[in-house]
Amino acid sequence: MAGTIRDQRDCCKESCQCVPCTRRCVCASAIGFIILAVIIAAIALIVTVGIPPRTAVNRLCVTTSNQTGFLCDNRETCIPASQVCDTRRHCANGEDEQETLCSDLPNNLPGYLIFHCSNPRFWIPADKRCNGINDCGDCSDEVGTWARCPPCGSQWWSCTMVVFYMYCSCIPRSLCRDGIQHCFDWSDEYICTK
Repeated sequence: MAGTIRDQRDCCKESCQCVPCTRRCVCASAIGFIILAVIIAAIALIVTVGIPPRTAVNRLCVTTSNQTGFLCDNRETCIPASQVCDTRRHCANGEDEQETLCSDLPNNLPGYLIFHCSNPRFWIPADKRCNGINDCGDCSDEVGTWARCPPCGSQWWSCTMVVFYMYCSCIPRSLCRDGIQHCFDWSDEYICTK
């Protein structure tokens, strides 16, 4: 009898080194096989169905000049919206020029990167809104309810109506008293100071 118990212990040590020789040795081996079978089934399912897609990354950020931007993969670099899909890589990994993002403009771009002009056929990068320049061509990016721009800043002069179509309701103060009429009422030549 002692020889039989010793033989069983030796047998158990070969198949289950950590578990004492009892029925638990067989159970522990069966649990190990079940876990291995589940892992193999999971791998087979992933290979058959495919790896689930990565969750969407929120790339909204604010640039150092307080404009809407695009966050690069390094989670530190924030580039202005106008630098996304401009054919130049501004992010180290080039994620700002990926085909999935740039192949169908503006449809593939996140909404925060674009501004729709009052004419629905036209759009501009979001950082071009409220920059003082008539980027939409109809001033909808600078004045009115579409743009919601703040009043002219300290570096700008407010006109009742701008003569040059490049500007909308504000002109740079550097254009004041330059001998050229920029405001319809000539206020840039007679009232404005640089």
